[in-house]
Amino acid sequence: MQGVSFALTAGESVAIVGASGSGKSTLLSIVAGLDTPTSGKVEIEGVDFFALDEDGRAALRGKQMGFVFQSFQLLPHMTALENVMLPLELRGDANSKEAAIEMLKRVGLGERLGHYPKVLSGGEQQRVALARAFVVRPAILLADEPTGSLDHTTGQQVMDLMFELNRERGTALLLVTHDAKIAASCSRQLVMDAGHLQ
Repeated sequence: MQGVSFALTAGESVAIVGASGSGKSTLLSIVAGLDTPTSGKVEIEGVDFFALDEDGRAALRGKQMGFVFQSFQLLPHMTALENVMLPLELRGDANSKEAAIEMLKRVGLGERLGHYPKVLSGGEQQRVALARAFVVRPAILLADEPTGSLDHTTGQQVMDLMFELNRERGTALLLVTHDAKIAASCSRQLVMDAGHLQ
């Protein structure tokens, strides 16, 4: 990956598009601090991510970032409420239960708090994942093919909700998608081609 440079502002939504293997997910992993670039830097709220050690990156990630994945990444032995409470508890928030309940109600799952992922539909699981991502009030939300395992109608509902939360919370949204309609709904698109931004 070379010559990749861009900035995200609060409340902006940016789609990363391009063919399979073009470097979209790698770019997202670098922004998240999960992959280390050979050169260059990633700044989050003015902090150079890769000037921090792994613990420092994890702490910044927990405070400033939310994540939504195609495969939901919910913990199967935890209820919807416990999954959403987890990132708040990890950073020591005192009111994690109240904040998680409020967020689950916001995504339409107020009646499903005690349900485990295995009894939730794909769309419900992705809404739990959205609630978990937004409950920490991240500066940036990273989403990798968030509708990839959902049918079209459910995927559209999830994306509508993601964009609503993006606007309400002023979170910068950076998402990888193959869906042209989703990409067109974003503020702008970044086109990846063989590790370069076009």
